[in-house]
Amino acid sequence: MASSSSSSPTTTLSRRRTQAPIPAPKKLSSFDDVVCQKCSSGKSPTKLLLCDKCDKGYHIFCLSPILAKVPKSSWFCPSCSHTTSNNPKSFPLVQTKIIDFFKIQRSSEAAQILNQDLKKKRKRGSGLVVSKKKRKLLAFTPIDDSRRRLVQMASLATALTATKTEFSNKLTYMPGMAPRDANSPALEHGGMQVMSKEDIETLNLCRSMMERGECPPLMVVFDPVEGFTVEADQSIKDLTIITEYVGDVDFLKNREYDDGDSIMTLLFASNPSQSLVICPDKRSNIARFVNGINNHTPEGKKKQNLKCVRFNVDGECRVLLIAIRDIAKGERLYYDYNGYEHEYPTEHFV
Repeated sequence: MASSSSSSPTTTLSRRRTQAPIPAPKKLSSFDDVVCQKCSSGKSPTKLLLCDKCDKGYHIFCLSPILAKVPKSSWFCPSCSHTTSNNPKSFPLVQTKIIDFFKIQRSSEAAQILNQDLKKKRKRGSGLVVSKKKRKLLAFTPIDDSRRRLVQMASLATALTATKTEFSNKLTYMPGMAPRDANSPALEHGGMQVMSKEDIETLNLCRSMMERGECPPLMVVFDPVEGFTVEADQSIKDLTIITEYVGDVDFLKNREYDDGDSIMTLLFASNPSQSLVICPDKRSNIARFVNGINNHTPEGKKKQNLKCVRFNVDGECRVLLIAIRDIAKGERLYYDYNGYEHEYPTEHFV
């Protein structure tokens, strides 16, 4: 993909997607006779997890959905926690509830912004000369059927509600975490790709469409093995901006031993104390539910249809998920969590 091949790929580590060291596991079995309740095997002892209530063993990759790593905090097996693999309770398919959940702009304001965006789009398209050396990013195309868009948004609201996450479509700077001025692309080790003016306009168009309820053509579904995952609800073209990876911005040094499984590198600074990560556990969007490939198998690598790319956008580091090929309706979305380090345990991913 020409628009991102020269960028600094987002480095990932244990789906924390950071440069942080891996803490020593605390939940490993120390009993030779412990076996997994699912597969009846005692192999892979470093992946064998003991329930804090009944002391029964479970491989992290035998659980449904699987765990990416051994948790540091207390863990209870499915029987003791009374959890099931059934679909979470669906978010009410009520237009007013969905509008409030996503803070969608009301029709009059949205119509005015839409007209402005269309004028900009026409002006941009009239004099555009497509370069063979650099391909432009594309804005996602919402489904025309407004009722279907409500179903799509309800699926995301279901996943966010089940994970106790507030919807947000931008990076947030909370008190006690990294301040806004800490997010400086100039600090990036080796430099960061600068997003072009045309691509910035496309990115802003995607955000304004979201604000008026025109969401990407995506559905969040619950898989008993993968957990929440995302699939295309209509065909998507190569180089389409799928979504931005968002959440609370914090210093990596504050999150090195965080038990969160979706922390993303935002800034990999030459000075490690200045490195930043995105923490989507409290505020996020659909990006946190896009799953990773099993990059230990050819079949797994073939499933990749997105790439995670970091850009300098008007002096701020941003992370985008971008299509790297045409995606068919019904196809699930996947990208490589590992970047260059290949330390994320994806060998048990389906």
